[in-house]
Amino acid sequence: MAIFELRHYKIQPGKMDQWLEFMEDEIIPFAISKGAVLNGSFRAVEDETSYIWLRRFESQQEKERIYQAIYESDQWKSYFSPKIGELIDRSQTEIKELTPTSRSPLQ
Repeated sequence: MAIFELRHYKIQPGKMDQWLEFMEDEIIPFAISKGAVLNGSFRAVEDETSYIWLRRFESQQEKERIYQAIYESDQWKSYFSPKIGELIDRSQTEIKELTPTSRSPLQ
């Protein structure tokens, strides 16, 4: 069964536009190039500091493989990670693994 991953980030005050540009123009294309499947990218309507994205993995093994391809890459460590640290409050990041219910349109 597929695994979905919900990631909720707290963006530094006043940095949402910069975050969205970086996320949509660089991070998401990079993650997709490594095999990640994006199901959604959202900003909260009533909270200027909340950003959420949803990814899908076919299995735990695929998730581990994609995590390694993304987060262990030199490009992630030297370029993406430092810039992310300037834009989000990592101490408030929430990551949840989800499995779809039987009637969920996302499977």
